[in-house]
Amino acid sequence: MNSTHRFCLANVVFAATFALATTAHAQMDLPAPVQVPAGNKVAMETVGMGDITYECRDKANAAGQTEWAFVGPKAVLNDRSGKQVGTYFGPPATWQAADGSKVTGTQVAVAPAGDGNLPYQLVKANPAEGKGAMQGVTYIQRTALKGGVAPTSACTTAQKGQKETVKYQADYIFWSAK
Repeated sequence: MNSTHRFCLANVVFAATFALATTAHAQMDLPAPVQVPAGNKVAMETVGMGDITYECRDKANAAGQTEWAFVGPKAVLNDRSGKQVGTYFGPPATWQAADGSKVTGTQVAVAPAGDGNLPYQLVKANPAEGKGAMQGVTYIQRTALKGGVAPTSACTTAQKGQKETVKYQADYIFWSAK
């Protein structure tokens, strides 16, 4: 192996190590409940940008009180270069790749992500429908949150049934078994 090949190989090894270290470091920066269990690796990273709809409804177990209740999300999923690679919608919470494969899941944990932001979230994926990018996904992690919380406008009995949408952005990281 000549020096050029050794240099190229060293760069490839460094880049791969850096990528793994960055992912591991990112996991360490998240609250423990929303960290992905060992034995999984990042399969795809996306940036979700869209809206969350809320509806003014009666508050559960509180007669005569109302609150903004989560109805569902509608977002575009882009890769890190900004190209659309899928969508996110619900209920139920569904992540669908551009190739038609899709996955739903069950929430495992949430943790606060700062005032005015949705919480961090860890979801255990159900088996994917269809063949493609979502096949083999084990967990979905919601991180890097901006916005998305319930409206601050009044929600009284006079507004019952009224819907409002709020903008949000979040990274959705898809994991698969190693």
